[in-house]
Amino acid sequence: MFFLGAMVGTLLGELLGYILPEGVVKQFFLQSAEFSLRSLGAENEAVSLDTGVFSLIFGFTIKLNFASMIGLAAAYYFLRYFR
Repeated sequence: MFFLGAMVGTLLGELLGYILPEGVVKQFFLQSAEFSLRSLGAENEAVSLDTGVFSLIFGFTIKLNFASMIGLAAAYYFLRYFR
């Protein structure tokens, strides 16, 4: 449920970023922090496991902005309300 709230919030934040005119409010909604699982050697590559027979590539990125925080709070509220 929290993951869904963060996804919806991030989507709303990106949509607001496209709709709002340039300025402080748009900058506030678009400023985000990214956390990702990447390999230690390269900066933009995902972690990979190559066994010769098959290759697995792991990549995971979380992008949080103000709207995703609102989405997380709404998900927490609804989860608490429906329990």
